[in-house]
Formats: sequence, structure tokens, C-alpha cells
Amino acid sequence: MNVDPATGLLDAARQCPSPNRDARPDPWDLSLAVIHGISLPPGAFGGDAIDRLFTNTLDPDAHPYFREIAGLRVSAHVLIRRDGALVQYVPFHERAWHAGRSCWGAREACNDFAVGIELEGMDDWPYEAVQYDRLAGVVTALATAYPRFNHRCLAGHCDVAPGRKTDPGPAFEWRRLDRLLEAQGNMAGSSAG
Repeated sequence: MNVDPATGLLDAARQCPSPNRDARPDPWDLSLAVIHGISLPPGAFGGDAIDRLFTNTLDPDAHPYFREIAGLRVSAHVLIRRDGALVQYVPFHERAWHAGRSCWGAREACNDFAVGIELEGMDDWPYEAVQYDRLAGVVTALATAYPRFNHRCLAGHCDVAPGRKTDPGPAFEWRRLDRLLEAQGNMAGSSAG
């Protein structure tokens, strides 16, 4: 899995361009990955509702919950589905609209410098093993493509917008992701030597 730094595209992802994006203040300042959880409608997986939300084509009459969110203008860089399929909505060097009002350390407006990665899931449902594998692969590819990106600088949406957001929730296994990233780092180190 590779990211082309010139285009900001992930070669392993299906491309589904979102209009909900704009220029970053510094296109090379990718220094945080924000992990999100999403299911549309809540508790349902599969289907095209996430694609439709991020492309402003969600039918408000298709489900009662969609009436509440159909007017939102949001996006993420990448979605990792329950089966591990990857969908990219925004090139990484552009700003996706995923974190909203947010702060990480002393920096506000995380969308300016963060990559938004959505996992198809819910706060209290276990995520799939393949989603962790794919997430580690995306993070490693970002670290390879963008020199300022630190593969250890990861946060949940709940961490950058506390009190407002809860995802990816208590079901997300941060230590599992850490172990996968460590293993990929060791593999990269041994192949470089």
C-alpha cells in the first residue's frame, strides 16, 4: 500500500471524490491522524450511505436519521470498511472536513494538519481485525510519503473534540494498533538494512 505524495492518493483505495474539501494552510503539514467511527444509519454496515454523506447526495427520505444529517457538509480522507475495503474521499495533501471544532496539544483547527480516517463501526462494537491491519497500513504509507507525518501521532475524534465527540469509542483497541505499527516499523527497518 502506497501514497503518491504528488497526488495525495492511496493506491489501494477506491476513489470517491468529495466536494467537501479545500486547501490546507501548508499541504505538507500532515502531523496527526484522527481516527473516527461511523455507521449509517446508526448500527448498520455496508451500503452506500457513507459515500453519499461525503458526496452530498444522501437521500433524506431513505431513512429517518438521514433527515437529521443530509445537510451536513463533511468528509474524511479515507474510510476503512468492516471487510477492509478502502475508500478515499479527499487527497491527503488537501483538507478534509472531519474534525470540526478541535484541538490537539496547543494547536486548534485539526483539519488544517490532520488526516481523517473513518472506521466503519460504532463506539461500543468491536472493530474487525482486518480494519486494524488496514489502518496500520495506511498510517505506515502516510509516514513513508510525508516526512513530517509521525506514525505515532494518532488520536481519536473524542481526543481532539472532547465532550462533543465519542468516536472511535471504548471498543477501539489502541494497543492492538500500536503492536501492528511496531511490527510494520520493524519490518521496514529490517528491509532497509
